[in-house]
Amino acid sequence: MSALTLAQANTIANAALDASRQAGYKPMAVVVLDASGHLKSAQREDEASMFRVDIATGKAWAAIGMGAASRVLGERAKDNPNFFVSLAATAQGRFLAQTGAVLIKDSGGKLLGAVGASGGTGDEDEAICIAGVQAAGLQHG
Repeated sequence: MSALTLAQANTIANAALDASRQAGYKPMAVVVLDASGHLKSAQREDEASMFRVDIATGKAWAAIGMGAASRVLGERAKDNPNFFVSLAATAQGRFLAQTGAVLIKDSGGKLLGAVGASGGTGDEDEAICIAGVQAAGLQHG
């Protein structure tokens, strides 16, 4: 597999939102980016607040940019806050090192993209991202 397809991205987003509804979470937004950080799919549930897509995008964009899940980035930021603030400024605010995004990889471990979610707690956001990736038959990281 060479690239994340639109069909895979839509499967990830839809399955993530299905997982959110099944768990009874608040209205969410889910954003899927390709390995270059470009938008492949974005979904915002009815009644999700206006910032949800932007936050989900920032989480996924940070994961792609640094090659790590946003949970890992949040942990790294604790030890080097100035660097992570500088990253956010350099990225014109698109970089959010907050739990709620995971990398998307193929079966061989090749990076295909990232998925980010916003609307619940960081743990809830991350859980639905993982569910979406798994539903597409891909790996998360």
